[in-house]
Amino acid sequence: MRKVIHWFRRDLRLNDNTALYNASKEAEQIIPVYILSTWKRTHPWTGPNRQAFLCDCLRSLADDLRRAGGQLIIKAGEPVTQLMQLIQETRAEAIYFNRSYDPYGKEIEAKLASSAVDSGAKTIGFKDNMVFEPDEILTDEGKPFRVFSPYARAWNRNVRPPVLPATIKFNTPSGLESLPLPTLDFWELQKEAQIVPGSESAAKARLRNFLNAAAKRYHSKRNFPDGQSTSRLSQDLRLGTISARQIITACEAELLLGHEADSKSVRAFINEIIWRDFYMQILAHYPSVLERDFNEDFAELLWDHNPAAFEAWRQGQTGFPIVDAGMRELQATGFMHNRVRMIVAMFLTKDLHIHWKEGEKYFMQKLVDGDIASNNGGWQWSAGTGADAAPYFRIQNPWTQTRNYDPEGVYIKTWLPELRDVDPEKFIAPQADPLTKNYPSPMLDHAKEREVTLARFTAARRSKT
Repeated sequence: MRKVIHWFRRDLRLNDNTALYNASKEAEQIIPVYILSTWKRTHPWTGPNRQAFLCDCLRSLADDLRRAGGQLIIKAGEPVTQLMQLIQETRAEAIYFNRSYDPYGKEIEAKLASSAVDSGAKTIGFKDNMVFEPDEILTDEGKPFRVFSPYARAWNRNVRPPVLPATIKFNTPSGLESLPLPTLDFWELQKEAQIVPGSESAAKARLRNFLNAAAKRYHSKRNFPDGQSTSRLSQDLRLGTISARQIITACEAELLLGHEADSKSVRAFINEIIWRDFYMQILAHYPSVLERDFNEDFAELLWDHNPAAFEAWRQGQTGFPIVDAGMRELQATGFMHNRVRMIVAMFLTKDLHIHWKEGEKYFMQKLVDGDIASNNGGWQWSAGTGADAAPYFRIQNPWTQTRNYDPEGVYIKTWLPELRDVDPEKFIAPQADPLTKNYPSPMLDHAKEREVTLARFTAARRSKT
């Protein structure tokens, strides 16, 4: 073909980009396009942190494309309408893109394929965002896995797709109309947090730094939120400034070099990538998880509507230091350590008895790495309603979690400056008196609320029999 469009979505990179690589092999000219959503600040499922990261990524991508002889075309609006208009304008013969697995993404792809027929253009989708697509890893009966461990075993038996070379040839036609690169003003948003820089080069640096340091102790340290114990690559995977294939390939190279302790840690990290694929295939096969409990046994579970309690949780004012530290970290950085995500999610659902959907939506509004599949999977896991979820009777005790994972109070004192002079021993059990005059007493008795949760889950299960 002479001229094709590459539609950038969650693949904002030139290296190991499946659709882009194939477009470069099969066409003389590539028109790279990114289509901005036109929702404004009231949108319930995203917010300024992820959009600010997107702006960084698009600026960097535009620079990388320019150096390779291309031009990033920015459009805004409904994707199919914009792509069809671009086909008419450029007489492109095909649209290349990497497939999506969420309900909205799949709907848009189907609509695009139908609309492109009239234009005479082809639509060509590729596997890219997952290591293995939803229908590639199935049970012996050809059904989706609902439990992680057998899914992971099947995943590990498959041959990993190779990492592809960078695309370096574009030859984008000149004179194409494009919007300017966006800033937060485009969505009527304002900066909320101090987020990490977004670019393909920054993602590569984060991976390199992780493999050189934290990866070697990941198995033993990954649950400790103080310090740099994780990769911090989640937002890069979210927008595709690095691919899961690149990460897996780099990790498996480390396995060939490392000693036994390092290998255990690297395998533990690879397991987290498998969890990502697992939740994506759950969403692809069971899109109803966005609306209701995956485990239908708990469809009648009683939840509370308590705006004041929800606000205390959001603001990090519950009187439980580990919970409040997590929520303050989220406010300041658009990120929260995964162990703490579980703690705060269980606190909302099993201490405050507020529906997981409320927490799910708030996280999507604040997280730089907010991913619809992983976020939903994590919230339903913590609530006890999801795929391979924590059993409903396994209810994390915030005080015990603090003793186990922040015994010196380093993480807590980082994000709760009002507690910096408090003995960390006071963080591992409720105190009779307030810890300081500027910090609230615990808003509830965890032991009592645990019994309420157990009773509600038991009642919900009985209602199904």
